Amino acid sequence: MPPSNNPYGKPPAAPGVNATPDQWLSYLESIHPSEIDLGLDRVLLVLRRLFPRKPRGRIITVAGTNGKGSAVAAIEALLRSAGRTTGAYTSPHLHRYNERVRIDGSDISDEALVHAFEAVEQARGNTTLTYFEFGTLAAFVAFAEAGVEDWVLEVGLGGRLDAVNVLDADFAIITSVDIDHVAFLGSDREVIGFEKAGILRPGTPAVYADDDAPRSVLQQVSAQKVSLDLLGRDYQLRLPEDGATGDAAKVHLEYRGETIRFPAGPLPVKSVAAAVVAIRNLAPELTIGQIEASLMGLSVPGRFEQLSDSPVTLVDVGHNPHAATWLADRLASMRQVDQRVVAVYGALGDKDVEGVASAMASVVDEWFLAPLDVPRGLDVVTLTDRVRRAGVGGLKQCESVAAAIAGARESAGRDGLVIVFGSFFTVAEARDALQGDRA
Repeated sequence: MPPSNNPYGKPPAAPGVNATPDQWLSYLESIHPSEIDLGLDRVLLVLRRLFPRKPRGRIITVAGTNGKGSAVAAIEALLRSAGRTTGAYTSPHLHRYNERVRIDGSDISDEALVHAFEAVEQARGNTTLTYFEFGTLAAFVAFAEAGVEDWVLEVGLGGRLDAVNVLDADFAIITSVDIDHVAFLGSDREVIGFEKAGILRPGTPAVYADDDAPRSVLQQVSAQKVSLDLLGRDYQLRLPEDGATGDAAKVHLEYRGETIRFPAGPLPVKSVAAAVVAIRNLAPELTIGQIEASLMGLSVPGRFEQLSDSPVTLVDVGHNPHAATWLADRLASMRQVDQRVVAVYGALGDKDVEGVASAMASVVDEWFLAPLDVPRGLDVVTLTDRVRRAGVGGLKQCESVAAAIAGARESAGRDGLVIVFGSFFTVAEARDALQGDRA
């Protein structure tokens, strides 16, 4: 969200009675001079006014460079299968802010959202909060008032200084550590790992969802005596071989002498596996059969989501090289012999466009590039120059995401494959453009 248009002038007036969520969101954009202002002091001050004591819900915090939303969706589904009531907080959203706050699997109502905003506004007094900080505290209010048992919280940026981290986690998941948000987190995996590990708490259980944990994460685990389950050491994953059918076509997770099977897509399997490991700790009464049933058909809007046939048209919110590498592997595994893959790509200016293009180059035959008319969005000329720097050819410039999709689908033909990716904004526009095909 953009910084305040008037950061040092007269404070804006809060929305009045019967204000809409959109009016509140516009207000949230205006009350702090920066979009991002990492640090917990201001948020903690308001939190203590809202909650003199730690909320009664069990806190499950999820951090990581990629795969956080998938882990949240999986753990949320598993907890609900165990009969637990849940609140899930994620960001950003695709179409409506309400998507960020789910209570028992449903987006928060406008009325409950506005009520939560009003509570935070009353509690903050003269304390300034960013858009994200205000929204995070509002989610906490909503979960407390709904009386949900488990709060599943996705970190917005980093971990240590993110607003979500004002609550001590009872269980922590770190999905991955890679390079992203360099201006805020640094350009080194060890430094970024230290920030992600900030969600850990002394003596609390946690899971790291990859087999390449930075030393900085493991050092924090040791220093705080965290009970960590680590992929490759404490649990194992066996991926299906090409052409496998039945149970052999599923991912096999081996943990504490048990084998649990779940689909190999559309979500990142390491994120789903981390959620399964978490649920064996959080709800051990859940049977293997219940776990496997809960994960069948699990999906997240915008995450390797198919929107159309003939040609198959997929969207994915991946926006950094780590996510693009995962996406390229998924496309390579599903494309048919001689099938053309055509990409629609739109990106924000602070992303590693060259790294993303390089990661996708081996699987994409033709590129349709589109501008994003949002703050930090790249115009199509600049985007083209940056993609070309990665040594990628076959580039076509388009006036919008919708126009790029139309051109890509025509170029791919009925038997081709179109992938639309690069940003939540790109995917949101694609979902709007292909709404009729999604019915």
